[in-house]
Amino acid sequence: MTAVETTVERTVPAAAPRATTNVLALARHLITLTRPGHWIKNILAVPLALVDAPAWNGPTLLRTGWAVVAFTLASSLIYVVNDIADRRLDRAHPVKKHRPIAAGLVPVPLAWLLAAGLAGLLVATVLAGPNMSWWPLVVYLALSAAYSRRLKHLPLLDICVIAAGFVLRVLQGYAATGGEASGLLLTAVFTGCLVLILGKRRAEIAVAGVSHRPALAGYNVLLADHLLGLNASLAAATFLLYLHTEAPIDPLRPAVLMVVVPLGLLAAFRYLQSVLVLRLGGDPIRALLRDPMIVTSAVLIGTALAVAEVAARYPELLTWMDR
Repeated sequence: MTAVETTVERTVPAAAPRATTNVLALARHLITLTRPGHWIKNILAVPLALVDAPAWNGPTLLRTGWAVVAFTLASSLIYVVNDIADRRLDRAHPVKKHRPIAAGLVPVPLAWLLAAGLAGLLVATVLAGPNMSWWPLVVYLALSAAYSRRLKHLPLLDICVIAAGFVLRVLQGYAATGGEASGLLLTAVFTGCLVLILGKRRAEIAVAGVSHRPALAGYNVLLADHLLGLNASLAAATFLLYLHTEAPIDPLRPAVLMVVVPLGLLAAFRYLQSVLVLRLGGDPIRALLRDPMIVTSAVLIGTALAVAEVAARYPELLTWMDR
């Protein structure tokens, strides 16, 4: 065996691990494109309609879970398409330039193939799922497509479209549970989401300027601050009004309000502090989920609301506990 043959024989097997590594890295980048860290939005928003569900039973929970899966696929599809469309603008952003498509880690044709696969899975999920109305999902996809092509460049309208996407998630939850949608709760969701979106816009202006997102030319820090205060006030007022009037939490309503009011305001104060003082609003999901004060307040509020709703739906439990 010659020296050349020996060299070839030694180098060929070494290429296999490198190829495997490249495939695994590409797979990770493709998963990153679907934004798994943002799936929590669907997990929290869609089941919110369970608070007004006529009944908590197996079929209701199944339809709600199916709606979460469908919206997760839909939102991941939109993320991929947006990253394809925004790849040139993202390269001008100090953080977004590291996204897989903008960084050149995922070729555009492969990203389109991923989008097609997600679209196919979404159609299969809807067709194979329980019988329910899917109009909120259809409107979400249409609105997201319009946002990607044009609406994202229109100041003020851009943030309203994003917030409307969360309202549509909750409406899909209502379609799954068969409950009657609460206008107060939907208003609280819409304005609360605007607070998070405005916090992100404010951070983008302060950190990266307006070159990477044309709509930011219609904002400045002062406007963002005013809109943050306005929407935070509206979100708090409408949610408390919902708890006072429409939320099915009798007979523990007074006790729930004693828990929700101080803890809810504390969480709101903390988020505004994170945005305005600590400048952590660039990633709202991270700002919320990694802050111990906000997470603890949310868990306690959620526990109080869940206990009150169970007591309202099953009053015999309170009777049994009084014995």
